[in-house]
Formats: sequence, C-alpha cells, structure tokens
Amino acid sequence: MSLALHQDQATDLEALSTAFATRAAEHDRTARFPHVNFAALQAAGLIGLTVPRAQGGQGEGLTAAIEAIEAVSRGCASTGLVFAMNLTHQAALARDTAFPEALRTRVGADAVRHGALINALRVEPEMGSPSRGGLPQTTARRQADGSWRLSGRKIYSTGAPGLGWMLVWARDDADEPRVGPVLVPARASGITVEESWDHLGMRATASHDVVFEDVRLEDAHLAALRPPAAWRSPDAVGLAWNAAGLGAIYTGIARAAAAWIATFLRERVPSGLGKPLATLPRMQEKAGGIEALLNGNVRLLRGLAAEVDAGTPPPASESGLLKTTMIENAAQAVEIAVSLAGNHALSRRNPLERHWRDVQCGRAHVPTVDFAHQAAGRDWLEGAA
Repeated sequence: MSLALHQDQATDLEALSTAFATRAAEHDRTARFPHVNFAALQAAGLIGLTVPRAQGGQGEGLTAAIEAIEAVSRGCASTGLVFAMNLTHQAALARDTAFPEALRTRVGADAVRHGALINALRVEPEMGSPSRGGLPQTTARRQADGSWRLSGRKIYSTGAPGLGWMLVWARDDADEPRVGPVLVPARASGITVEESWDHLGMRATASHDVVFEDVRLEDAHLAALRPPAAWRSPDAVGLAWNAAGLGAIYTGIARAAAAWIATFLRERVPSGLGKPLATLPRMQEKAGGIEALLNGNVRLLRGLAAEVDAGTPPPASESGLLKTTMIENAAQAVEIAVSLAGNHALSRRNPLERHWRDVQCGRAHVPTVDFAHQAAGRDWLEGAA
C-alpha cells in the first residue's frame, strides 16, 4: 500500500508498471532507450515528482520517490534506473543553491512541462569513478568573450539518448583547478552520443559514451565548481537518496522475479508429483527466504526515507552500508528464484533470466561493497578509539 503517493498516483504507477513489463523484453533485446515509457511517465505527471512546487512540480520527498521507483522498476529495470536518477538529481537541485535560481527553475520547469530528464555524467575512461579520487579530464576553458568551452568524454552515461540536462563532472583550466558538476543542456551544439553500451544487464538504459567538443556555456552553468578539498565532506542527504533510490530499483527487480517464481511454483505440476511444486515444504522454505530478504529491504527503505524526509539522514558511511545490504538482498532473492526454476530460469522465453542479469548490475553502482565496508569500518574504529 502506498505511504506517500496519492491513491490515483499509486494506481497510475501500477498500470504503468504492468505496461512497461510487456515491453521490457523487447527493450532488453534491442538495447534501445525506452522513450515510450518516459512519455507515459510524463503524461502521468511523474517526471516532475521531486521538482519543487514553485517550479510546477509536486515537491515530493524520498518516501514518495522510492515508491514510484520500485513500481517502475518492477515493470522495466532500465526505465527504473533512469527514472530514479532523474528524481534524485531534481531533488538535489532543489536543495543545492550553488546554481542560480533562474537556471534551477529552468531545469525543473523543463521536467514538468516537457519531460526533460536529468542525470549526472561522472565516469571517464582514464579516471574511472570520481569516488576513487582524481581530477577529471573533462575541462571547461575560459574564452576571451567571457564564456566557457567544455570538452571531454564520459562513459557509462546512463540514459544518454533521453536526457534533457546533464550534470557533467568537470574541472576548469585554472592553475589550481576547481571541480564539480557543470550543468549542460543535452541538446547543445558540440555534444555527441556514441553508442557504446552493450552490457549483460540494464541494457535499455543506453548508458553510452558522451563526447563534448567545445560546448559553449555561460558562467551560471559552472557555478557549482569548487576547490577539490571542498568535496571531501560527504553529503549525507545526497548519499541517502542514492542508497534509497538504488535499493528501490533492485528491490523492484527482485519483486518482479519473486512474482514470476511464485506463479511458476503454483502452476507447475510434475507428473510424478501430481500436485503443484508450491505445496512442497522445501519450495515454501525457499519462498520464505525470498520474502525475508525483500521484506527486510522494504523496512530499510521506509526507515531510511522517513529519516531523510524528517531532516535527520544517517551518516554517509551508514547509507553506503544500507545500499550494499539492499543490493545483496535483492541479488540473493533473485538467485534463490533462479535455483527453484532450474532450466526454466535460463530460457529467454521467461523474464527470470532478464531479472537475474539486471540485478547483477546493482553491485557495480558506487559505493561498492569494498568501498562501503572500508568507510564504515574506518568510521567505527576511529570513533571507538
């Protein structure tokens, strides 16, 4: 049952989730961005769910966001990932006053009126993820007329063909460079999307390379750049949103897998048994294990979202642990479902093999298990000392 969404929104989401599920296999096969799904989300007024009311959005918090993300992800994992990133970054723009109000209002209004999606582009071929340190090679250079020109390459650019705005992690060309997100209109001249994405899972996210060649920008678009040291203090709210959004995506995937295996066990009647597999104690025990993992995720998501919406987010290292815990729970739940279905789980005729592929991608999102455990362990041991 919905905790934060209006009843009509919750009903719309369930209908959308069902519709997305009917197209998910084709989008997975072709690895094409699901524009039709985002048109449907826009028609339902959901692209602007976390855009401030002053900009025409609904101004919802994390509790409503995770409900929407989980429902969308049950239908189509790739749509859920891009949708989650959009809601997260719209909420972040509403909190962060680094960019001028007029520019933030433009981004929010674009989402509400035109369904313009936003996501962060951070990873580079040489540097990898910024979470591991290092300066980006993507650089904004000051021009004689006072404008800037941005050049560089980003990889793993989730949702690239469908974005209206890009938060590009970049540096300026000063002797002591500033770094941070540069707000770039995705249709600006000099931007090329190179179709490089061919992954095991989350195939329809179309997370291609994006190349920037002398993209012209004004000062306002670089207003969030800071000295590298200014980024060392973790953003507890932002990291909690990231953890909850990712947890909701992969819990949604696992819920779809659980629904499929439940139907399979109820309907599968081996001739030597003469009754459904669902009646066997072993199958019931395994199904209970799936429910234990996913019910745990639901409790973690609701508690985390409630704390964030109340203005009391957990420490950054705790959000990292919650993210990795929820991802592992979801992956284990799907793996149990696969073990129960046997060869049927590996057939492309059934969605379970797609759910298994998609859920593997959760482990690649930052923070990864090693990074999250190290950060939490350091905080704990230093605190204990």
